[in-house]
Amino acid sequence: MTPDDANDLRGFHFKLLLGRPLTWIVIAVFVLAAGIAAAIYLGAAIGAGAAGAMLLLSLLIVFAIADRRSEAAFFTVYADQRGMALSGRSEVRAATPLLCMGSDRYAEHSFNGPLAEDVDGMIALYTYEETTSTGKGQQTSYYPYTIGLVDVPECVAQVPELLCRRKFGLKAFEGLEDAFRGSRQRVSLESEALDENYEIFSLKEQDQVWLRRLFSPTFVVWLGEEAPKKFAFELVSGTLCCYVNGHKKSAAELDVIRTATATVARRLREEALE
Repeated sequence: MTPDDANDLRGFHFKLLLGRPLTWIVIAVFVLAAGIAAAIYLGAAIGAGAAGAMLLLSLLIVFAIADRRSEAAFFTVYADQRGMALSGRSEVRAATPLLCMGSDRYAEHSFNGPLAEDVDGMIALYTYEETTSTGKGQQTSYYPYTIGLVDVPECVAQVPELLCRRKFGLKAFEGLEDAFRGSRQRVSLESEALDENYEIFSLKEQDQVWLRRLFSPTFVVWLGEEAPKKFAFELVSGTLCCYVNGHKKSAAELDVIRTATATVARRLREEALE
């Protein structure tokens, strides 16, 4: 059976683990230990409850192991079918603003290889962590993304930096925000559809005529109607990072990110080589 997502084989691995005598031996040891200890110190009724609770906890642990094995099996099959190399947890170079966020950054899984017939790169389940101090100590927040990375050195001279982000916040504050953007400026492309969903920024010395050619009518339509939900991209010094929120763990969702990343990379190369 070819899994379509990371959960497809979870039931299979759960049944497989429960079918092994060693699993039940380990569970029995923990259940008996919890039940006997509670019965000795707290009474027989509490002991029976502790044994039942340990049985439930043990089954949940077995299910968690099955879930991890199912996920690993799916990622392996996905990579093999698409001719990509699968890697486990690894560092991601801090090449764009998203990839510089937080106090710690890493890819939990990454796939290197063809994103399309004419585009090679990487897709990854990327996370950055933000650690803050609170009155009770430190608290870590986790921000997961699915990203696509492609090197496009062909366009460094024409567009050293370009940020195309999903719009949030109130339009009334855009002018105030822009006053504090330093070397960046907002790009206006006179497209209502694009303006409703995206904020686009480039360096102030960027050739605005070239940018308008890059955002051709067909590319603008693609961004507005065909790009993945909440899709965005950043381009800095020839490194393109496309991303969506959350870790995508189905073949269909990962393929959408692969295709979208290849589409943006191809459009940048086309315009840069004209």
